[in-house]
Amino acid sequence: VAHMRLCWSRAPFVRAYPRETQEMVFDAHSRAFAFFGGVPTRGIYDNMKTAVTTVFTGKERLFNRRFLIMTDHYRVEPVACSPAAGWEKGQVENQVQTSRERLFKPRLRFASLEELNIWLEAECRRWAERNQHPDQADMTIAQALEAELPMLQPLPVPFDGFFESEHVASSTCLVSFDRNRYSVMAKAAHQAVQVRAYATRIVIRCDGAVVAEHERVFG
Repeated sequence: VAHMRLCWSRAPFVRAYPRETQEMVFDAHSRAFAFFGGVPTRGIYDNMKTAVTTVFTGKERLFNRRFLIMTDHYRVEPVACSPAAGWEKGQVENQVQTSRERLFKPRLRFASLEELNIWLEAECRRWAERNQHPDQADMTIAQALEAELPMLQPLPVPFDGFFESEHVASSTCLVSFDRNRYSVMAKAAHQAVQVRAYATRIVIRCDGAVVAEHERVFG
């Protein structure tokens, strides 16, 4: 489950994914910024492998190249927490514990991940509308978010957040990716293709042209 929170308004965003891969992280950023209605100028991150390649002494980090391209796109300055220093990301650490109690007990049952995420987004809005801001006693979290919006950067075009890998299409016009086979146009048979994996879809290209697009399968 991806967790994001704006530091001043305390507005939360929670979304479930089948995995914690980089394309899922990119999708979480895009959806969270759209949910908030703007983009902050700084992001505080845990040292997750999808973002940080190497942890050096102190605050120095080598961020993943694709992750930096994403933060540059949104004009967010990434700041990594110190290892094992939960107080540096206390708001999200607390949100994880609170979300478990408020959202996932008793255990939820939904027909699909998308149905779960529609419910989670609605619950985040209800949570913000019903709960008082911890420091601003005269307003709810939702009212604080409304007051914070002018300080956020405007929403840009969503980042094209995919993971790309090279494959060869079979003679029967199938491409194997992540334990599944996806069909492509006949002209791509025996050809080298590029598979772009997004959080929810697969786009396959050959010689610069799209030869297939499918809903992503995780079974």
